[in-house]
Amino acid sequence: MLKTPPAVPSPTPAPASGHAEGVSNDEFRAAMTRLAAGVVLVTAQEPPLDPDDPSAPGGEDVGMTATAFLSVSLDPPLVLVSLRTGSRMDDLLDEQPLWAVSVLTESQRHIAGRFAMKGRISDRLLFEDIPYVRGDVSGAPLVGGALATLECRTEQRTTAGDHTLVIGRVLTAEAPSAEGGPLVYFRGRYRQLG
Repeated sequence: MLKTPPAVPSPTPAPASGHAEGVSNDEFRAAMTRLAAGVVLVTAQEPPLDPDDPSAPGGEDVGMTATAFLSVSLDPPLVLVSLRTGSRMDDLLDEQPLWAVSVLTESQRHIAGRFAMKGRISDRLLFEDIPYVRGDVSGAPLVGGALATLECRTEQRTTAGDHTLVIGRVLTAEAPSAEGGPLVYFRGRYRQLG
């Protein structure tokens, strides 16, 4: 007697978004906006155009608003920031291992918005009227009045989808300001606690 092979279920077609798991970009984005996140400014200084020529112009300061920033380890002290692959900051941190983070306060919403703009003007102009000091280790701008500042050195870079995860060893950490609460990003807007 000839046995009929068991029926094999046909594969479920992928949705229009191309995600085989069945989650569209819009569904994923809508779900993730329900997760409140702290807001930081990631900064770095481009290397000089010609490091062998002391009279060559120095590199420009670069800044980027980030909400995907977190603590990874206490020993050693490690943090992680997620950067859009191919962004200016991603390209810069691929060649410049030293960078800094300023944890923004609720009164620094204008700074977050300024460095999150698409098609923005040069970063040099964006830093022009923001009070900051240069980090002793990184040389990167540390925003005045921030809740906390960190200087980091890249330990590892990992590609994850359309982003690069940059893990940095914390070289300096300060909490200069106890004034105000943190700036929070929730449901697509900057908000404050309380």
